[in-house]
Amino acid sequence: MFNVLDYDAVGDSKTKNTEAIHKAIAACAKAGGGTVWFPAGNYLTGAIMLWSNVRLFLDAGATILGSQDPADYPLVTARWEGEEGKTHASLINGKGLECITITGRGKIDGQGEPWWQMHRKGTLRYPRPRLIDLVDCQNVLLEGVTLTNSPSWTVHPVYCNNLTIRGLTIRNPADSPNTDGINPDSCCNVRISDCYVDVGDDCITIKSGKGEEARRLGRPCENITISNCTMIHGHGGVVIGSEMSGGVRNIVISNCVFDNTDRGIRIKSQRGRGGVVEDIRVSNIVMRDVLCPFVMNLYYSCGTSPDEQFYVDENPLPVDEGTPIIRNIHFNNVTARRIRAAAGFLHGLPEMPIEGITFDNVILAASDAPDLYPGKPAMMHLLEPMTCAGFFCAHVQHVEFHNMQVETRTGPALIVEKARDVEIDGFKMKQPHADAPVIDLREVNGALIRGCSAARGTNAFLRISGAPTRGILLSGNDLGRAKESIALKEGARVEALL
Repeated sequence: MFNVLDYDAVGDSKTKNTEAIHKAIAACAKAGGGTVWFPAGNYLTGAIMLWSNVRLFLDAGATILGSQDPADYPLVTARWEGEEGKTHASLINGKGLECITITGRGKIDGQGEPWWQMHRKGTLRYPRPRLIDLVDCQNVLLEGVTLTNSPSWTVHPVYCNNLTIRGLTIRNPADSPNTDGINPDSCCNVRISDCYVDVGDDCITIKSGKGEEARRLGRPCENITISNCTMIHGHGGVVIGSEMSGGVRNIVISNCVFDNTDRGIRIKSQRGRGGVVEDIRVSNIVMRDVLCPFVMNLYYSCGTSPDEQFYVDENPLPVDEGTPIIRNIHFNNVTARRIRAAAGFLHGLPEMPIEGITFDNVILAASDAPDLYPGKPAMMHLLEPMTCAGFFCAHVQHVEFHNMQVETRTGPALIVEKARDVEIDGFKMKQPHADAPVIDLREVNGALIRGCSAARGTNAFLRISGAPTRGILLSGNDLGRAKESIALKEGARVEALL
């Protein structure tokens, strides 16, 4: 046990303890490892560099305070937003280490307000520090501590293996820019559980680098479990991308609560990024007051410039290594209530549809608040804001909806456009809609619709539009409650409707 007070640290919130903390860490490492102990007190410090086999233990009442002087965060080479470059060192740093632990009931406060102000004013030359940045580390445990006021991303592990993040409390102000909670980046074998995350950007984001450099490295983010977490506010509950060029696979998200996040489960990318997102399982999730519970968007508009028109072109482009792929994503046992913009938004590319998506036992209900502002379910050019709309899919194939209930205030419950091989089984809309059908198919090639029902007074059960729509099979549906069973919109051409 190496007490930082024995190395001249002073917990008075004013004395800079960077050198004293480094002395304690170095002594611990040279002794073969052990615990660097922070007793109760407020320890002001600049960037801290960890060593292997060192455990930082923050006792109850102990706070590590990040210095607000940029000179205390020297420039280093690190990955930021998917690319390697010069950034300010983070408050706590580790590179090429093994067997490191940060634990206890204390707090790490980044005091990020000056950094947020410099970011808003555009006066920063290099990216801001993260609170904890770990690169190429093995056997890592982060447990129990409270992390707050991070200058940018809060926990950012890169190229790490065998990482456990358990019982963290992360709080950053809602208006603090880019203060994501936990961002595993090209990591493998990661377990995130029992955390409370309330931040100014995405709560948990899974990344793997951006563009040609990340594709060349080929280091995916894989074998990730996220369980028993509560996400409050933030732009997304659990997000994949948009830096996913190295690939993301084998992800399990279960037993979580999302409250007042903009989006729930969100996958985002754009042409030019490349990479494959696949084999994701999401189960036992409850959401409330979200803008949109499910988003998969391959037209993500952030980070584009006006001359990059192919990011928004709806015409098919050649498939190459820069074409992103989303496939084999499965959701079951999800409830989302008081939805503000749309029940769901899936938008693939015409040259690369989103493929192999299933929804099973899902209940989605629009907000009944009278004063909602329209919002965009996804960040996408040319997408109009909407309020309490249904579930929209475009450029998808092999998509299934089983035992799903969607309640909207505007438009159809389910819109499927430019899609192939769609199965809709046990789909329900209990509240009547006088001006919209339950299901709206637009240029769909192959759909099986069975065991579905509509509330009495609904305008139409099924509306078909666009040309051509073909291969539609209806079986065992309760169509008698709708005013019309099937409505053909003007200009529709239907082939093989059974």
